[in-house]
Amino acid sequence: MSLTGAGKVVCVTGASGYIASWLVKLLLQRGYTVKASVRDPDDPTKTHHLTALDGAAERLHLYKANLLEQGSFDSIVQGCEAVFHTASPFYHDVKDPQAELIDPAVKGTLNVLSSCAKVLSVKRVVLTSSIAAVAYSGKPRTPEVVVDETWFSDPNVCKEMKLWYVISKTLAEDAAWKFVKENNIDMVTINPAMVIGPLLQPTLNTSAAAVLNLINGSETYPNASFGWVNVKDVAEAHILGFEVPSASGRYCLVERVAHFSEVVNKLRELYPGIKLPVRCADDKPFVPTYQVSKEKAHSLGLKFTPLEVSLKETVESLKEKGFAKL
Repeated sequence: MSLTGAGKVVCVTGASGYIASWLVKLLLQRGYTVKASVRDPDDPTKTHHLTALDGAAERLHLYKANLLEQGSFDSIVQGCEAVFHTASPFYHDVKDPQAELIDPAVKGTLNVLSSCAKVLSVKRVVLTSSIAAVAYSGKPRTPEVVVDETWFSDPNVCKEMKLWYVISKTLAEDAAWKFVKENNIDMVTINPAMVIGPLLQPTLNTSAAAVLNLINGSETYPNASFGWVNVKDVAEAHILGFEVPSASGRYCLVERVAHFSEVVNKLRELYPGIKLPVRCADDKPFVPTYQVSKEKAHSLGLKFTPLEVSLKETVESLKEKGFAKL
């Protein structure tokens, strides 16, 4: 691997997260010096897997930062050529959507961007958005429909459906585009679907939990169709989003859209002996699949890992970390 990052300093926010941990790993491999923000640098469950990475001793610097505290990223982005803003909460069991999801996503993004606006060294910001900010437009999604980067989720549609995480990502990306336009910041957004693959962090993340639920004795699988993508491809896309000079706008990342029934079938082929759910959680017709354009992602030079490989990597990682009782 070429050391494209030798001598360059970049920032990663929310560095202990699932995607961010892989991003830090790949950046260090490429020779970058990484200034990484975490909520609590003194918590080993958040930092040990990062400080153990190759190159971390020499080129990883951890900082404490709070998404909701204005100016808390000022000194961290100082001297950085790229800022990768990945920090944003993602979980389902929400009591207060505004405080738990929407504020950290929207205010946190604007906070990081306003720190970037004060610094001349920042050449490009790469924002971790989500397919959540793309696909919920109210337009039908059926097998012949191709979702692409020109789609934008409609917050009103999402509110009616109580999709709080989707709203948080939609509003955050929307606010980000307005801000960078007004402040002349070069930004690229990465919009992945359900991210699976190996875990570097010791804690279970929401998207890997979706696979764990299937292999840990669940009787049923959800009636849902999602796009799926490998975490390493997502991390790679972030770096390409910075390194490819012509990169601009948004990049949807989906290797394949698959209903949970198809995911279960693939797991059955990979692990013939394990107990997997045999029926759907409801009796309604299966939620249809749809397509997501790969054209823009391919234009970055990104190659996608097949879903089967990603599922196997996820299960092996869940076993290794002690989450799966196989």
